[in-house]
Amino acid sequence: MFTVGLTGGIGSGKTTIASFFLDQNIEVINADEIARKVVEPGTAALSKIQERFGSEILINEKSLNRALLREKIFKDNSHRNWLENLLHPLIEEEITNLMAGAVSRYVILESPLLFETNQHKLVNRTLVVDVSPEIQLERAISRDGGSEATIKAIMDSQISREDRISLADDILDNEQNFQSVQTQLKKFHQNYLNLAKKND
Repeated sequence: MFTVGLTGGIGSGKTTIASFFLDQNIEVINADEIARKVVEPGTAALSKIQERFGSEILINEKSLNRALLREKIFKDNSHRNWLENLLHPLIEEEITNLMAGAVSRYVILESPLLFETNQHKLVNRTLVVDVSPEIQLERAISRDGGSEATIKAIMDSQISREDRISLADDILDNEQNFQSVQTQLKKFHQNYLNLAKKND
């Protein structure tokens, strides 16, 4: 299945862009949703997280306190590395399963960490949603309500804007007006349909 990796830094607007492809009846696999699924109550991964961080990492002794976990791992790289080693293989396995079952003309893999993980190896082409760091910070704070320090730590942990752009096959400027963005997306969609046809 021809797959396009959709990525961008925190607050760049990936989810809004992904909804365009959903409207074209293209399946979107969301790596963040999978990351939540693999730590649902009762999973082995959640038990391991509780063992490492203690019961305070759970809400009502059941579900993961994601805000607290995020705070902890972005203060301590050893925690972050441990968590990534636990979760990334589980996430990748689930992505591969969903790709195998996809039936649309091509597939979008929406992932904030496409280039930082092995997920870029699962796709045929990459589309980067690009905005300035100032816009990223502004949008992420208004959306998540997190502290500026935590958002900046997340931005610092992600690949740099320059590196992301240099690795991209396609770049979407998401600071333009709605019409311009839609025009760019329609061109990309048509191109992906053509490439998917050749890939059959």
